[in-house]
Amino acid sequence: MKNITFSADEKLIEKARLKAAKEKTTLNEQFRDWLKRYASENDYRKEFEQLMEDLSYVNSGGKFTRDEMNER
Repeated sequence: MKNITFSADEKLIEKARLKAAKEKTTLNEQFRDWLKRYASENDYRKEFEQLMEDLSYVNSGGKFTRDEMNER
């Protein structure tokens, strides 16, 4: 694992550490989780776009009113 250094306001860091402690985790663990989500964000977008393309053949038959959509 590679170490990196960030700069941030001391009070903000302390506040974040306290919040992490309440959640029974650490600021480092929270950052690693965030970094994974941030790095994979484009993957989710590509998957969504592919799904929409795969479903492009679906035709709902037009627009529906609120009442029509809520019929059971």
